[in-house]
Amino acid sequence: MTILLPDASGGSHPYAPRTESVAHVADLPLRSRVVFSAAHVVADPHRTSAEGPAAVDWEATLAFRRHLWAHGLGVAEAMDTAQRGMGLDWASAAELIRRSCAEARSAGGRIACGVGTDQLAAPAATLAEVSAAYEEQAALVEAEGAQVILMASRALAAVAKGPEDYLEVYGRLLRQAERPVILHWLGPMFDPALSGYWGSDDLDAATDTFLDVVAAHPDKVDGVKISLLDADREVALRRRLPEGVRCYTGDDFHYPELIAGDAQGCSDALLGIFDPLAPMAAAAVSALDAGDVAGFRRVLDPTVALSRHLFEAPTRFYKTGVVLLAWLAGHQEHFTMVGGLQSARSLPHLATAYELADRIGLFPDPALAEARMRRLLSVYGVAA
Repeated sequence: MTILLPDASGGSHPYAPRTESVAHVADLPLRSRVVFSAAHVVADPHRTSAEGPAAVDWEATLAFRRHLWAHGLGVAEAMDTAQRGMGLDWASAAELIRRSCAEARSAGGRIACGVGTDQLAAPAATLAEVSAAYEEQAALVEAEGAQVILMASRALAAVAKGPEDYLEVYGRLLRQAERPVILHWLGPMFDPALSGYWGSDDLDAATDTFLDVVAAHPDKVDGVKISLLDADREVALRRRLPEGVRCYTGDDFHYPELIAGDAQGCSDALLGIFDPLAPMAAAAVSALDAGDVAGFRRVLDPTVALSRHLFEAPTRFYKTGVVLLAWLAGHQEHFTMVGGLQSARSLPHLATAYELADRIGLFPDPALAEARMRRLLSVYGVAA
């Protein structure tokens, strides 16, 4: 039996979905790489907009984190995948951090949490205001016993006059950190407000400033997360890191080769695409643990077409595809997002995401995924 899927040309084509699931087996715990998945939040579609833009279904959201931990992945909480700054306000992010950290303690799961400056009600006027906002959020994360991820700040990008301002703010934060943190460089393709981060639009100059921050405080930096979608730049940066500082790839276009690495090193992972790919990611890294690089690539290489599709421009809307796949895979009961972001991608884009995911055996229940995709198509008036 086929399903009729719309495409970007305005036409449609028949697709024959899988009839059987694909088993993805991993030998846990994962050992050769540190692997985090940035995790999405599940909206509560039964709450009205008067209750705020971030109406979250807490039980379904936490259940998804348990799913990630069960596959051996760490959870990178309250990051951009969780719609931080795109529907999830700081009050809701703080509650998410508290609840997820409690769940991590109960489940024995690894967790790191995003720290930013999004509680600022108005644009920051000074570096001191930016630093204070960062410090408030870091205090919460550290009090919950989680690792801090210092996210790029829209407020800092707006108020900083040059590289020296980044050195001042990050230096202050790192000196105060209770344990080594992860520094997060999110490129403007993910958030246009972060253009010119580290004090320059010249990526070579920005990289130098970024590395100056790390070099000044190597004992306070566990690793750096690079989300620039530029594999060559990530490798070059990785080779310049001080001994013992990890490079967590955030490159959703080139992650297989970056994680596999080369004779001079490799990247660990902190990826939004590992939200839908958790079972496959675990199986792939488990192959690496056994020294089977070819097996690792056999599992992950076929997933790249799906990832590149989800993260195509405008890249910041990749969360819509991530949540679609979570619904199709049975991790939540609806395709609704906080702030109504389910409308950010077109129906042909969503249809292609379904087809690419089904082709690689992503869905644990292909029949359920097909039935839900047909339901979505019918909402759009498509007879599938």
